[in-house]
Amino acid sequence: MSDSQMVRVRIAPSPSGYLHVGTARTAIANYLFARHNKGRFLIRIEDTDAARSDPALVQPILDSLNWLGVAWDEDIVYQSARLGVYREYAEAILRRGAGYRCFCSLDLLEKDRREAREQKRPLHYNRRCLKLTPEEIDRKLARGEEYAVRIRIPEGVTTFADMVSGELKRSNDEIEDFVIARSDGSATYNLAVVVDDHDMGITHVIRGNDHITNTFKQLHIYRALDFTAPAFAHIPLLLRPDKRKVSKRLGDKDVGEYRQEGILPEALFNFLSLLGWSPKTNREIYTPHELVEIFTPDNFNVSNAIFDEEKLEAVNREHIAKKTDHELAVMVAPLLVEAGFTTKYWLETRWEYLRSVIRLLRQRVRRITDFVNLGSYFFDFDYSYDPAADEKNFTPEAAELLSDLADRFAGLAAFTAPAAESVLNELAEERGLKRAKLIHPVRLAVSGVPGGPGLFEMMELLTGPVIVERLIKAVEYIKKKPS
Repeated sequence: MSDSQMVRVRIAPSPSGYLHVGTARTAIANYLFARHNKGRFLIRIEDTDAARSDPALVQPILDSLNWLGVAWDEDIVYQSARLGVYREYAEAILRRGAGYRCFCSLDLLEKDRREAREQKRPLHYNRRCLKLTPEEIDRKLARGEEYAVRIRIPEGVTTFADMVSGELKRSNDEIEDFVIARSDGSATYNLAVVVDDHDMGITHVIRGNDHITNTFKQLHIYRALDFTAPAFAHIPLLLRPDKRKVSKRLGDKDVGEYRQEGILPEALFNFLSLLGWSPKTNREIYTPHELVEIFTPDNFNVSNAIFDEEKLEAVNREHIAKKTDHELAVMVAPLLVEAGFTTKYWLETRWEYLRSVIRLLRQRVRRITDFVNLGSYFFDFDYSYDPAADEKNFTPEAAELLSDLADRFAGLAAFTAPAAESVLNELAEERGLKRAKLIHPVRLAVSGVPGGPGLFEMMELLTGPVIVERLIKAVEYIKKKPS
């Protein structure tokens, strides 16, 4: 690759599941590298495995990438549309003498592997079919025997310069003559990847370090086809806190699930970018644009990274703090409607009220969904109360105090936070009580929960009539409780 050649990178998800965070992180790394170098970011859908691929999952994968802001630059390539191309390249490898036909049956290959295990030898193919004479091959073909195509690995050492780990090498004795095309003519993963990356003009392959073994194999396919290999960067894997690889099979969440749970796209982008990669500063919060400006694969760590959801929440909270009340209201409104707490029309006619709710709650939330979970009583209240707080605060004495407060609040000319606080303070002083003796049952009565934003600001926003109604309802509830 010449220094002047435009950078072209790709992400190649398989539609066997939704967009996983590991794949998303790899996509982000490729996207940042492309944008930093004013190159192109492409998508290839690896859907040749009909048994595992589901065409219905392609659009959700693309939707998740769009949501993250990882935009691609050219038409999407589908491997399932290129099956004939792979067959042609497999035949080309045969013609060049860089590969050979393997007529071994699956039963015979399993027998070979079983014997190798018993004798504690490497489970490599024994090159039985490489020893066939041209006449033997012709007879087998004349009989219609099926064959796979194997690459012929030469003697020596395979070496490549990895952009993350430096020079990597492996003795060719450790690489078997692997299959590049199956007996039904279909390409294996390694052949399809090499052919696609070549035809797509990919200059850099940035992928997880679990692909290093594949890279050693793929370099022999590049050699066999006389292709120029791209530069490789094998980035650290994402691990669970238990040090196992983050995996769909282990039940780890996909990007769509984090979206539904109230994680902002720029927060997930930010968080995933810094897993296994460091900007070499003390900062942790970046916008995608800032990351594009500073991104270099030189800053990837060799060791794998831990995916810590609590850390993700902390990053999300910082990005929420950057949003205006209006921006947050736009995100929260449909969630409130979906939860059944209000209607689209009601919110559209009370937009300033919604923004005020956002303003009160924003310091307490870690996810966008927290606005709904923590503030539903601003829109809908079914007069159910937190059981533990109910038992502690809703006493006969509290009922008397709440009833007195309801009368005093109803008599206020203007129901404001300072006025409500003054009334509560006066009652506490008259009864010789600490303020908490009133504040806790009042909060529970008007919100149903023991915690929340500033009590008196919350009460002012709910308005006097609503507060009086909820206090009276609480009194009635307490009086009906069994003694």
